[in-house]
Amino acid sequence: QVQIVESGGGLVQPGGSLRLSCTVSGFTLSSYSMSWFRRAPGKERELVASIVFPGGVINYADSVKGRFTMSRDNAKNTVFLQMTSLKPEDTAVYYCNADRSAQYRDVWGQGTQVTVSS
Repeated sequence: QVQIVESGGGLVQPGGSLRLSCTVSGFTLSSYSMSWFRRAPGKERELVASIVFPGGVINYADSVKGRFTMSRDNAKNTVFLQMTSLKPEDTAVYYCNADRSAQYRDVWGQGTQVTVSS
């Protein structure tokens, strides 16, 4: 069974850091492009970062470039999103997804809530 589980969210003050995890079961994520998305209240879903397969190039949205770092641990079948210098506008539910895979792009986890507030 294919499953995606995100974790690591929480409440953090502006300027703080969080590390999100996304663990996949049912397929080997190292063989697929993986992306982090976020959805803030009342806004459209936003692509935050992607690791492209093949090659491993990582792309970031302009809004997070220089503050967020995406990485992957193939042994754990997990991708991470290290978030630093967090801003209130980063508040959203964060999801990961194999968005370039016709087979798995419709598989979504429950997401993890990130709230940046003083």
